Amino acid sequence: MADKLMTFGEHLGELRTRLLHCVYALLGCTIVAYYFSDFLFVLLAQPLIRAWSDAGLGQPRLHFANPIEPFFTYMKIALIGGVFFASPIIFYQLWKFVAPGLYKHEKKYVVPFSFVSGLLFIGGGSFGYFVVFPLAFRFFLGFARTNMGAMEKLLGGAVKVSVQQKFDLTPVLMMGEYFSLVWKLLLAFGLVFELPLLLLAFSLIGVVSYKTLWRFNRYFIIIAFVLAALLTPGPDVISQVLMAVPLIVFYNLSILLSFLFFRRRERRKAAAEAAAAAEGETPEK
Repeated sequence: MADKLMTFGEHLGELRTRLLHCVYALLGCTIVAYYFSDFLFVLLAQPLIRAWSDAGLGQPRLHFANPIEPFFTYMKIALIGGVFFASPIIFYQLWKFVAPGLYKHEKKYVVPFSFVSGLLFIGGGSFGYFVVFPLAFRFFLGFARTNMGAMEKLLGGAVKVSVQQKFDLTPVLMMGEYFSLVWKLLLAFGLVFELPLLLLAFSLIGVVSYKTLWRFNRYFIIIAFVLAALLTPGPDVISQVLMAVPLIVFYNLSILLSFLFFRRRERRKAAAEAAAAAEGETPEK
């Protein structure tokens, strides 16, 4: 496959180089993101603010329990911003590490794969931000109630509930906990959207085949919901379903892409063998 087989030590050296480049890119982008941390703070708080307003809870408020919590929250925001800003470079380094295991004509996919990987990662985070967050936050903040003691009838009046002291059910949200939830979900959805290219890469280097992926499809449906339950913090059923469904869709998309690349590779191989047979030479990979 490669021009020259690499030794184990060379593989480790290559991995070290790629990881260092990823760290440098992440560090630089995190510093840039920290400069825009106020903007990112407001941006990431928007789904909560809208859901808060929809629930009729009045002025939105985020609290912090100790003086250093805002600082660490801003650092987390800068880090998650750095991850998304640096994602094209990070994925490029990862694909460059995989490239020696590909055929010569397949190595040209490294740059497109890196570009698409970055787009999918950012797209996954955007899906979580624009689709999952509004639905989930609106649903859970909908449990807030005012004048809970005002309930007087139950089961069509068959049972009456009389509470003298009325009370409100209102949320008290801590900024650290909220943004920890946000960055975990953003990373989780970003990684989920990488599934088609990841399985396609495994297929290209011969780890799996489209037939194996298809046979495993029925089991993956169960695994998708288990992974969604593990990747989404807390018993958030909406987020779990909205993560499991793209996982299943992307898994089947991976099977289709793997099949198309397999057919293309087989046609190239057959054409090379036919040309070599005509010339009396052994085809070069």
